[in-house]
Amino acid sequence: MMDRRSFLGIAGGSIVLSATRRTDARADRIRDIGVQLYTVRHELQRDFEGTLAKIADIGYREVEFVELFGRSPGTARAMLDGHGLISPSSHVSYDTLGDRWPATLEAAAILGQTFIVCPWIDEQLRHQPDAWKRAAETFNRAGEASKTFGIQFAYHNHDFEFTLDKGKLPYDTILAECDPGLVKMEMDLYWITKSGHDPVGYFERHPGRFPLVHVKDMKPNGQIADVGSGTIDFERIFARSKTAGIRALVAGFLTTMNLAKPGTKKAPVFLSSL
Repeated sequence: MMDRRSFLGIAGGSIVLSATRRTDARADRIRDIGVQLYTVRHELQRDFEGTLAKIADIGYREVEFVELFGRSPGTARAMLDGHGLISPSSHVSYDTLGDRWPATLEAAAILGQTFIVCPWIDEQLRHQPDAWKRAAETFNRAGEASKTFGIQFAYHNHDFEFTLDKGKLPYDTILAECDPGLVKMEMDLYWITKSGHDPVGYFERHPGRFPLVHVKDMKPNGQIADVGSGTIDFERIFARSKTAGIRALVAGFLTTMNLAKPGTKKAPVFLSSL
């Protein structure tokens, strides 16, 4: 049977995992490690259920969808249930937040998801007048609608949100214009650090706004690195987890050497000090 090392090897070394923070005897304990399914999108396209089965066999229990590859939400949910998997979150495109939003929310509810994240705004839209204010309005509407399904809407950043637009950072515009109860942030620690800004400063200025965090490291030249092999001070950042409101960590670009052995409940090595 394919093991975790060979299975994750199909991603070409760009591994994306999530570790969901759950409450237990230690509030800082990370129990379960999941897979961001974008990592294995080509395998899903060829063999959807077979890929989910291999993920479960390796020992993972959580997955984050980006696409169902033609399967209905009900069919995908049955596959998840059949293999002992859950899907707490998914990424959806910005253009989904319009007429397709009700159907997207219904699908997320069927899948049992508690978060839906918009990870990108096309460059053409970003250069339109008042683009970020209008994006914030769209996010508020999306977040209000998602609340009726018991789902939290969130936005995931890259680095373009930290380039001044009319004297203000777009990321600050989103935080200022979005209702904190309707729109949360999935902060990508690599991209914000690459942009020259401090995650901890944002945690302290906007407590509780960051339930999801993407984790990948950075080489001295600014390129993405395996977690723990770069320059980002994760210990300092995660020391402010409670202030940030972090509930889940999504770690990117991990090599198999960073991972717990199949079947264990251990987090990646770099998280062991939390």
